[in-house]
Amino acid sequence: MAGFSPEWLALREPVDHAARNPQVLAAVGGYFAEKASLSVLDLGCGAGSNLRATYAALPDRQHWTLVDHDPALLAFARERLTDWADEAREQGEELVLAKDGKAITVDTRKVDLNKDLEWVLGWQPDLVTAAALFDLASKRWIERFVAALASQHLPLYAVLTHDGRETWQPEHPADSGIHAAFTDHQHGDKGFGPAAGPDACEIMAEAFRKSGFAISSGDSNWQLDAKHRPLREALAEGIAAAAGETGRLDPKTVADWLAARREAQSAMIGHQDFWARPI
Repeated sequence: MAGFSPEWLALREPVDHAARNPQVLAAVGGYFAEKASLSVLDLGCGAGSNLRATYAALPDRQHWTLVDHDPALLAFARERLTDWADEAREQGEELVLAKDGKAITVDTRKVDLNKDLEWVLGWQPDLVTAAALFDLASKRWIERFVAALASQHLPLYAVLTHDGRETWQPEHPADSGIHAAFTDHQHGDKGFGPAAGPDACEIMAEAFRKSGFAISSGDSNWQLDAKHRPLREALAEGIAAAAGETGRLDPKTVADWLAARREAQSAMIGHQDFWARPI
C-alpha cells in the first residue's frame, strides 16, 4: 500500500473531520446506542485520525485495534493519541485512554491487508472502519473485502473515499486536462493492484448490494478556502506531480496550472462516507 507522511496526515486531519457526513455518523452511533462497549477494527489507520473523529458517537467503553502496514505510522498514531487524550497510560502492549468520559483502549498491529485481510477480519470486531482507503484499492480487492465482511457478518463505516469530483476557483484552462491525467494516475497500483480511484464508491456500493447489505451514504467533501492554504497548496502540488508523471501534458502546462492553483480562492474535493451493515 502506498505510504503517506505524518506531515500530510496532520495537515489534512482538521479538514477530514469537518468534512465527515454527520447523518452517516449519526446512523452508525444509533446502531450501537444500546451497547455498553464496542470493539472497532480500523484498517489503514495512519495517524489514528479515524478514532479521534468517531469515538464521541460510540459507546462509553471502546477497544480499537489500529492496523497499518507502516510501523512508523503506528508509532506516530500512539504518540498523537497520547497527546490528544485527557489521560493516557501504557498497559502492556495496549494504550489506555480517557477522553471526554469515554474509556478507550488501543492496540496497534502491523498488517499487510493484501495477505492478511481475512485473518484480520476473523478477529470478529463489532465494527470495521477505514478512512481514505478504498480509492487506493483495486476492484478485485474491494470485492474480496466485501465478501469477507459478508462471511463474518461485519458492518463497515468507511469515510472519505474520493469520488473524482473536483472544482477549483477561479477556473483555469488546464483544469480538465490536469484532472484527466490525475485520474489516470489514480488508477495506478497503490499496493492492492490497479486502483479503483474515483470508481471505488460505485464498486463498493454494487458489491455491498450484491452481498445483501443495507447501505447509507453521503457526501463528505473537502471545502478548502483561504484558511486552508497550506493544505490546498500541498494538494495542488501532489495533483500536479501525479499528472506530470503520466506524460500526457506539456510540463509548462502543468507548471502554469500549479502556479495558478497555489493562488486559488477555493477548492472542492469530492468524497463519500458509507455505512454498510448486514441485513
